[in-house]
Amino acid sequence: MRYVIHRLGFFVLSLWAAITINFILPRMMPGNPADAMFAKFQGQLTPAALDAMKKAYGIGQSNLWHQYIDYLHGLFTFNWGLSFMQYPTPVSDMIKASVPWTLGLVGIATLLSVFVGTTLGVYISWKRKGLLDNTLPVVSMIFQAMPYFWMALLFVFIFGFKLNWFPMSHGYDPAITPGFNGTYLSSVLSHAFLPGVTLLLGSLSGWIVGMRNNMINTLGEDYVTFAEAKGVSSSRLMFSYAARNAILPQLTSFAIAIGNVVSGSILTEQVFSYPGIGNQLTSAVTSQDFPMIQASFLLIAVSVLVANLIVDLLYSRLDPRIRTGGLRNEG
Repeated sequence: MRYVIHRLGFFVLSLWAAITINFILPRMMPGNPADAMFAKFQGQLTPAALDAMKKAYGIGQSNLWHQYIDYLHGLFTFNWGLSFMQYPTPVSDMIKASVPWTLGLVGIATLLSVFVGTTLGVYISWKRKGLLDNTLPVVSMIFQAMPYFWMALLFVFIFGFKLNWFPMSHGYDPAITPGFNGTYLSSVLSHAFLPGVTLLLGSLSGWIVGMRNNMINTLGEDYVTFAEAKGVSSSRLMFSYAARNAILPQLTSFAIAIGNVVSGSILTEQVFSYPGIGNQLTSAVTSQDFPMIQASFLLIAVSVLVANLIVDLLYSRLDPRIRTGGLRNEG
């Protein structure tokens, strides 16, 4: 319980720091971030209307401390301001519309990459110096060495433009009315295939090589040798003895990967014009949409913190040495 309280306390402190930094940084920038947008309406709106717009953005209405209190209130009530590039659309509505696309694409690609890469890493480490052990890590590293955007452009050109097997852009066919039916779902899957494969191939190598190295180190431990001498079956020795302990270091990488799911793969979504949070963030940066940028960065930071908290607690259950070691250090 002390370990859990310690991790929760660290999470709360980190969350407060992320929220505060997210509030301070835009206000440290020179000039008024909304001036560019307000300049577009000069001569089109009355001074009273411009003042109303500034009030809606909380500009020039109070001192910094009051702005911080209003910012916290808006944060926890999901009132994240109005978008500059799609005024007067609330930022929360834009995020609600884009996050499910990223979670569906990047989330599934990440889980598949972790599962497939970890399984292959266990297998090739058990069959060391075999054909797969000599070729699979090298081939997967070639894909990982390729920049995401270059691989995405290559897939678009070959499978989208030349062969016309898959759509080249968007999340679904604009001619189809969204709904929970076979036509719409098949369109979503076909549009997600190329960006999903791009993300999968680009991240697979790290899981394969990481798990392979962890397994090789674990297979050299005395307790594995002793279990093998006792006649434990190969499948039980591979999974129950070796893989169960070798997978623990992978959890840290898994936490980072899950935390980064929300941010998506910005360049991949940009190449495929996929309607996820990464593409939305790129458009916000280009349009200097500071409310959208601020909300997106905060969402990414919170997702990383939550993912690390969950894995820290899970790690302590899988490996009691972490929990007891942390308590001993506190003592």
